[in-house]
Amino acid sequence: MATRDPRWVFKDRPSFALIIGLVITGICALVSFSFDVLFNGAPVQFFIALMLALAPVPLLLAAVLALDRMEPEPRSNLIFAFAWGAGIAVLVAGVVNSLNLHYIIDTARLSEASARNIAATFGAPVVEETMKGLVLLGLLRFRRAELDGPTDGIIYASMVGLGFAMSENVSYYIAALSGSGVKGLAVTVVLRGILSPLAHPLFSSMIGVGVAYAAQRGGGDRILPVLAGWSGAMILHGLWNGLASYGGFPGLVVAYLALLVVLVVLIGVVFRDRRRVVALIQRYLPPYEPTKLVTQADIYMLSTFTRRRQARQWARAHGGKRGLRAMRDYQLAATELGLLHERAARHVVDEQTFHEEQRALLECMSTARADFPARAAHAGSAARGGSPPGYAPG
Repeated sequence: MATRDPRWVFKDRPSFALIIGLVITGICALVSFSFDVLFNGAPVQFFIALMLALAPVPLLLAAVLALDRMEPEPRSNLIFAFAWGAGIAVLVAGVVNSLNLHYIIDTARLSEASARNIAATFGAPVVEETMKGLVLLGLLRFRRAELDGPTDGIIYASMVGLGFAMSENVSYYIAALSGSGVKGLAVTVVLRGILSPLAHPLFSSMIGVGVAYAAQRGGGDRILPVLAGWSGAMILHGLWNGLASYGGFPGLVVAYLALLVVLVVLIGVVFRDRRRVVALIQRYLPPYEPTKLVTQADIYMLSTFTRRRQARQWARAHGGKRGLRAMRDYQLAATELGLLHERAARHVVDEQTFHEEQRALLECMSTARADFPARAAHAGSAARGGSPPGYAPG
């Protein structure tokens, strides 16, 4: 009987459900963009706005994914989170926000400008954070094992926030170009695309952190972290919109300072979570030393990004692309093994699932070690479970 490819445990293969989900989100994005063209501007203005909205996305994605190097999340999940924000979340939020605006104008008999400020401050945060947060709730419900800590919650929340901001910026840029010309467009691009590109990811990260903490708990204990994160996202979003709408330039300064504080705090959360993951590696991997799949040099190498990078450089220098891939697989599998033990300790996975994934990860580590580049002079050391010079310097 053919054995199952042990790399299945990395969970990075697109499923049929993912493909259907991407099709739906793509259709929603096209519908949203169609509304922009029909109601706000001409096709030429739309393409100008689209190019300006897309321009910073690669850099922003790189910045977010740089936080996800120790235990990278499955690309399929990340792609879906981004697509949800850029398609379904933007479309539904846009329709609901428009209905809220017209309701306020008709009910309160206010000018359109006053109604927009009220809707932006009190209505939009609830609607938009709810739509972005739904994909995070989906992860909690169907992919709980992928939420190993607050870093994962921040990564997924940032992806959905970046997708949402990209599509929303298209609408803002078209409106600015149609209403105020090139000068208005330039001001809007500076404010939204340069000075506050991480606003939506930061808002949603409040929910992401709450959902991640909820994933580590069971039963009714999950509700409070989720509600706290959701409330934090809506309050921060409402504060940002309110200060921008009513505070003038001083309000914008305060709003940017608030975002800066949140960004610093979240970076601190990520670094603290990295130390937690390192502690898991140092706690759970030493018992595997008798298997010769883990040595003290491996644990030392896995404990910092610098030494991980040095090991990959060593593998590439002596083994080319095959050696580099082997080192990457080994590092990922070893990290996942430590996290798997933590999931088992928190009863996120049952005993059968634990043993299946444990066996697959150990097979991945064994296959990867077999492809490590080894010079003849160091073959004896490698056979005894040792590490060659340069593998884990220090």
